[in-house]
Amino acid sequence: MAATLEDLHQLVDQLPDDVWAREAARLALLYARTGDPVYRSLLLAPVDDEPETEEERAAVAEARAESARGEPGITLDALEHELGLSRGAT
Repeated sequence: MAATLEDLHQLVDQLPDDVWAREAARLALLYARTGDPVYRSLLLAPVDDEPETEEERAAVAEARAESARGEPGITLDALEHELGLSRGAT
């Protein structure tokens, strides 16, 4: 039996939320069309279900406000300096 796109939509619509959430990564992998093992690992990685802290919420709100005001973000050079990393001269 050949399934049409409409048939597949109906099947997906009937899936319980917990099943859909679990299987979404497998469907994405099916259509990824890549042999990249890192990409596959990212698709299959578990969802980060750790609660967001107040500090994290505040940092996100601050970053969004800065972006809304048109303030530039941190440059790669500044980030590397802050983290003590160095790419060296190219």
